[in-house]
Amino acid sequence: MAEKSRSPRVSLLLLGAAAFIVIADARVIDPLLHIIANEFEANVGTTAIIVSAYTIPYGLFQLVYGPLGDRIGKVKVMTGAMAAFAIGTAGCAFVPNIALLTLLRFLTGMVAAAIIPLSLAYIGDNFPYAERQAAIGRYLSALMLGQILGGSIGGIFGDYLSWRDIFLVFGVISLLIAAALWRANQRLDEPIKLQDRRGKSGFKPWGKSGFKPYLQLMKSPATRLIITAVFIEGFFLFGGFAYLGAFLRDRYNLPYIAIGFMLSGFGVGGLIYSASVKWLVSRLGEQGLIFTGGWLVCFGYLAIVMFQNWILFIPISVLIGMGFYMLHSTLQTRATELAPEARGTAVSLFVFSLFVGQGIGAIALGAIVDSAGGYIHCFITVSVSVALLTLWLYSQRQRLNAAGS
Repeated sequence: MAEKSRSPRVSLLLLGAAAFIVIADARVIDPLLHIIANEFEANVGTTAIIVSAYTIPYGLFQLVYGPLGDRIGKVKVMTGAMAAFAIGTAGCAFVPNIALLTLLRFLTGMVAAAIIPLSLAYIGDNFPYAERQAAIGRYLSALMLGQILGGSIGGIFGDYLSWRDIFLVFGVISLLIAAALWRANQRLDEPIKLQDRRGKSGFKPWGKSGFKPYLQLMKSPATRLIITAVFIEGFFLFGGFAYLGAFLRDRYNLPYIAIGFMLSGFGVGGLIYSASVKWLVSRLGEQGLIFTGGWLVCFGYLAIVMFQNWILFIPISVLIGMGFYMLHSTLQTRATELAPEARGTAVSLFVFSLFVGQGIGAIALGAIVDSAGGYIHCFITVSVSVALLTLWLYSQRQRLNAAGS
């Protein structure tokens, strides 16, 4: 278990601000996908490459930042990454074609990868397990606000300004956050715990090969369960979510600002979860959160298909958001205990699996969207797959419990 630090530590507010801008930058694309496709004269499924260009490197580079943060300091790595993220994001405002936009989204996803997993690992180092789910829940509030405001702001810029301007604004804000992290880092004496030692899990935090820590982690059945589950979650839930904005535009011809606000219901559901997390954990337990959350997501995507009314989409998106955070936060909390002596590495593997799943899922489900089946077949696929994931996790509850023991 983590020891609670007595030395000064970075506030959850500052860590949350960094997470907010990274998530908002990722989600701002959702209501803008259609308008970007129109500007570059491409179809929606093809334009979704800018989603995968961000999420796949975001996942892949978890494998770099986790051990690096454990070795030289989590806050130090986050500071450098946020500065590079600011430059790349601002550069997206000036691209002349979709190829260059794809490249810059790749580069910003590559450096954005450091922020959230290292923040979660930093929280894990400073909060004991009994308090950690509540602390992570408060931290996730910033991610949820990013979900809410990212889509809403994207819709506003899409309708009234330019999709390019939002990247310039985000770049400036990111630079200010990087400066605040640098200043906070000067006051820290962050412990570096990667000395040749083993924790109770038998995990050696650093090896001769850069992939050795991850291979050692994957020897654990509980680790394989969590990493596989979060990959499936990212592939289907977020892979499908990328097309909700375009679906609302094509099916109901709604303005982009309305689409942005409607997609923000996902984050509202997350805020409801965050506000009630202590009560939910005490009443449902971790297994109950996974089971209930998974079925809420399943029902939400199925309801989009069954009740084709844009007004009903608002409460449906709230249900999907709440269900996702009930499921995901529980898996995330378990992931912080996979290797207590190297949480940066363990959490990075977790986030790697989530975002690589999302990137591949957006491409795979895009093929369904561009086919004769269209959006409806895509959302049915997501609903059925999340239902099967939920049943599988419930059947594997003993192995899942082993991850936190």
